[in-house]
Amino acid sequence: MNPIAIITGATAGIGRATAELLARNDFDVVITGRRSENLEIIEEEIRSKTQSDVLSLSFDIRDPKAVKSAFDRITGKWEKAEVLVNNAGLAAGLSRIHEGSLEDWEQMIDTNIKGLLYMTRLVSPRMVEMGRGHIINIGSIAGKEAYENGNVYNATKFAVDGLTRGMRIDLVDFGIKVTAIHPGAVETEFSKVRFKGDMKKANKVYEGFTPLYAEDVAEAILFAVTRPPHVNVDDMLIMATSQACAYKVVRKK
Repeated sequence: MNPIAIITGATAGIGRATAELLARNDFDVVITGRRSENLEIIEEEIRSKTQSDVLSLSFDIRDPKAVKSAFDRITGKWEKAEVLVNNAGLAAGLSRIHEGSLEDWEQMIDTNIKGLLYMTRLVSPRMVEMGRGHIINIGSIAGKEAYENGNVYNATKFAVDGLTRGMRIDLVDFGIKVTAIHPGAVETEFSKVRFKGDMKKANKVYEGFTPLYAEDVAEAILFAVTRPPHVNVDDMLIMATSQACAYKVVRKK
């Protein structure tokens, strides 16, 4: 039987690229996200292009009741999922702390921290029962160093880094691996969401240099989950060649 991976936020970007890459490498995948129409398209593509099986679940990861209801549908062979990719996350707004939107703050905290916790709390007990498993938390360079106007988004990704460290300590007794992967600038829907659909601002983020792409991060995830049983990738920071830190990018003039 193929190993099974659950991927949150799989409707686009890193989540979608990860689902497709794992499926091409003989993983069966559970794909989750809010946009059911996107999930249907991705499921159809995976089924038509690979031999892997797919289960798609549409729900809002910020809603613990919806998460539990979706989790209850992970039955039969899917209960033996041994990989969880906590990918769902977002940045909302780019304001100084005294000008920030409470709605944006709550959206980021509920998605980036609480959603990760909801999924981990439900999936990890099954891994403990099996005596194996691998949890991948998608962090960010924003969780390694703060930058101007990043404040609450920074805080949520610092939390992901801290949670990953704590989870690794809590779960090591049960043979469960825990990995954090922290990308720098990745050209996905990230900036489109941050700027609430303002594509002029979103496109400017990636002007003048070659950023990471979703597939680059997916390859890092595949590398981590295919290491031998005795090897765990604890922490991985991936940057575009032109990006030296959160706020330093060399752009062509």
